[in-house]
Amino acid sequence: MQEQEVDLGAFTTALDGPMYVVTAAADGRRAGCLVGFASQCSIDPPRFAVWLSTANRTHAVARRARYLTVHLLRRDQQELARLFGGRTGDTVDKFARVGWRAGREGSPVLSDVADWFTGRIEAVVAGGDHEAFLLAPVDQSPPPQVPDPPVPPLRFRDVRTIEAGHPA
Repeated sequence: MQEQEVDLGAFTTALDGPMYVVTAAADGRRAGCLVGFASQCSIDPPRFAVWLSTANRTHAVARRARYLTVHLLRRDQQELARLFGGRTGDTVDKFARVGWRAGREGSPVLSDVADWFTGRIEAVVAGGDHEAFLLAPVDQSPPPQVPDPPVPPLRFRDVRTIEAGHPA
């Protein structure tokens, strides 16, 4: 039986996952981008995967890095999403516009994001126009102080109008 091409867009249209900023540092360069393709992928041992566009500057830096930092955005952080999703590090120093500190091997930790972890890159898996970076967590933010009322995570529906700094 011959396989036919499937329109995966019809399936993924219903998805509305959380949005992240993933940062990396290597060879004296820093980079970061908005990511919607990410998920916990193992409980024991704990593992998390993020998929980075191969067209993105962050991907090029991440391929030379040993660690990535994954920041979970809140719904009130749309400006941060616009900066990391709508601008390219090829022309803009995104880190000059936000507070941050150097984490493991320089991987930037954004000051305004309460929930984050840094993961050691265990593997990179090709996946078409994105590659999956399998991460083993090694550092994380302190337990979150839940605001009253809690601010929900930023979701794909909240950022779908951002024009990407690089084409997918």
